[in-house]
Amino acid sequence: MGQGKAVDITLVNGIGDIEAAEWDALGAQDGARPRDPFTTHRFLHALEVSGSVGPGTGWEARHLTIRQDGRLLAAMPLYVKLHSQGEYIFDHAFADAWQRAGGHYYPKLQSAVPFTPATGPRLLGAPELRPILLRALAEVTRSNEISSAHVTFCTAEEAGIGVEEGYLHRVTQQFHWQDEGYGDFEGFLSALASRKRKTIRRERAQAQAFGGTIHAHTGADLKPEHWDAFWRFYQDTGSRKWGRPYLTRTFFDQVHRTMADDILLVLAERGGRAVAGALNFIGSDTLFGRYWGCVEDHPCLHFELCYYQAIDWALAHGLTRVEAGAQGEHKLARGYLPAEVHSLHWFPDRRFREAVADYLQAETAAIGDEMRLLESYGPFRRGPQPEEQE
Repeated sequence: MGQGKAVDITLVNGIGDIEAAEWDALGAQDGARPRDPFTTHRFLHALEVSGSVGPGTGWEARHLTIRQDGRLLAAMPLYVKLHSQGEYIFDHAFADAWQRAGGHYYPKLQSAVPFTPATGPRLLGAPELRPILLRALAEVTRSNEISSAHVTFCTAEEAGIGVEEGYLHRVTQQFHWQDEGYGDFEGFLSALASRKRKTIRRERAQAQAFGGTIHAHTGADLKPEHWDAFWRFYQDTGSRKWGRPYLTRTFFDQVHRTMADDILLVLAERGGRAVAGALNFIGSDTLFGRYWGCVEDHPCLHFELCYYQAIDWALAHGLTRVEAGAQGEHKLARGYLPAEVHSLHWFPDRRFREAVADYLQAETAAIGDEMRLLESYGPFRRGPQPEEQE
């Protein structure tokens, strides 16, 4: 920032009020594809124009921006939250304790990508401005007498900045697959213990015997009828998991128009129609698994479409990581190992902050123990093993 020049720190009520080029320039990576597409203008805009977030959803945009002489220097995707749904880093215990003490936990402020448990930048702009964004968030929280502010699925680097700024740091976990120079799927299998390797081969054979074919669609290969099919899958999964789907049908039409090159849609087709599918988003080095659904049940088809097809595609296209979304210890046996996930939390009330700090200290130790235990049960070979006939 220029010395002596005032900056404007503003809350913006919609991403549409910010030019796409100036927002995306904050996260540019030498002109390459961003690490994840979720903090791009096009993704956040799709959520807003489709009505997936906004009035009546419990997610109302208040994006935090820093400008100087009209030029956007830094920004943070930010929402007023009226509940804790669609976040995937759960603060229900915080909310319950606050409300039992006679306070109002909601509304709260949430820097996140709605319904998207994927690690990515939350403090957009030059490194020297990231602490200023966090200070501004804390001040907005305090001055408006809001219970708390949360920055979820931030990067480890951002978590470190947050700690320096007095935020509480929370560590949780997901399961991620990492390429260790495998070359192809057979190379990946060769790194597994023999029994695990056999299991995966058996599961893939069972899945691919469902009576149809599997196709991976991206870019111009994506057609409107593919989204008609996937909407049926998404509704079924959403109604069982969340009671109602978070995303609207219009969201999928919007990302078809604006994000086709960011999307990998894997469909299982039988008898002339799609019967199951898995939706992924493509980053610079990571494939992000997001949603799965089906209208027919077939053995192991879920594992094939969500995990094995994702690994296959990542290896074939030079991506080194697959993040398969929230939860799911069943991913461990399929080569997805525990990985740390970071979030930051700000509470203006000193006593409550101290109580949460104690809670997080114990939780972090427990998460670390759990991750070490889970990793010990991973499918990878440990030392030389005799080869068995497969």
